[in-house]
Amino acid sequence: MSEHSNQTLRVADFDYDLPEELIAQQPPAERGGSRMLMVDRTTGALRDSSFAELPNLLRPGDLLVLNDSRVIPARLYARRTLRREKEKPTGRIEVMLTEPAGDHEWHALVRPGRKVAIGEILVFPSQSGAIELRAEVMARGEFGDRLLRFEPVGDFFGALERIGHIPLPPYIHRDDAAHDRERYQTVFAHARGSVAAPTAGLHFTAQMLDELSARGVEIARITLHVGLGTFAPLRVERVDEVHLHRERYTLSGQAADALNRAVAEDRRIVAVGTTVVRTLEHCAREAAGAALAAHSGSTEIFIAPGIQFQLVRALLTNFHLPQSSLLMLVSAFAGREHVLAAYRHAVEQRYRFFSYGDCMFLA
Repeated sequence: MSEHSNQTLRVADFDYDLPEELIAQQPPAERGGSRMLMVDRTTGALRDSSFAELPNLLRPGDLLVLNDSRVIPARLYARRTLRREKEKPTGRIEVMLTEPAGDHEWHALVRPGRKVAIGEILVFPSQSGAIELRAEVMARGEFGDRLLRFEPVGDFFGALERIGHIPLPPYIHRDDAAHDRERYQTVFAHARGSVAAPTAGLHFTAQMLDELSARGVEIARITLHVGLGTFAPLRVERVDEVHLHRERYTLSGQAADALNRAVAEDRRIVAVGTTVVRTLEHCAREAAGAALAAHSGSTEIFIAPGIQFQLVRALLTNFHLPQSSLLMLVSAFAGREHVLAAYRHAVEQRYRFFSYGDCMFLA
């Protein structure tokens, strides 16, 4: 498929018109009840379908790769106090944890940022008023970024579960609700660390995974912790100027062995979501032709038209924001014109968009 080089592509070349009412504000009534648009990545041919048909599209011997990262309740509400000994907190501050930065330290976005200075103490109360966590502001960066050092507690993540909120994306215009604790999490979520869900995985039920295994589809799990950068606007005009945030990943020995076998036996590797694509293609480039080996690391790989895919041969993904790096990744996989035509079709057919929306299968 022919594509322009990154040197001539603009971020605006990945735009499309999306009516606001097509952005899903709630999950589907039942997990797995989504529609699915099938896209032939070679011809661009489209077919309307449903996620329930996925077992008929996968073949015995396919390797389906999932991201098992677990979303943490990363949105917190704090009060400021300048003097630890007086502890008279005032002024509510929204704090969004973005990634760990070492022992007891986290990068976070704070709002309103102009009020939160280096050296201040933030206290995080429960609904009863008891202080669950305390953190000192150690450094400040651009766009509301702060480095927070939390006082050690016995169970930090347990405290987050008690006082934190599910970090719904900015295009979902409501507060998180009780059902989001389950529905903004995949059924196979395991390793804690994401502040946004790997949303292609949200469609799967345990029954679907069992059915796929019974049909001879092999399933492997990798971990990539999704950061808030997945929603950050691209502040450049040209695609070759895009620079992505780093995200932490782990490739287990079991996953590496499964991937190596699939490559050796020329079996199809099917990625569930762009986070899996980024992890696998990053690891393939790091291996430089050698077999994959278990390791952990971080990646800022940016996949846009012109890149050659080394591992992934089919992709299940949700619909992505206009002018986003994720839309560029999908365009690299199936061709920009094919993908934009598919998006126009999805708008015309009233598909539901983004995290809680419908999905595409590109093969």
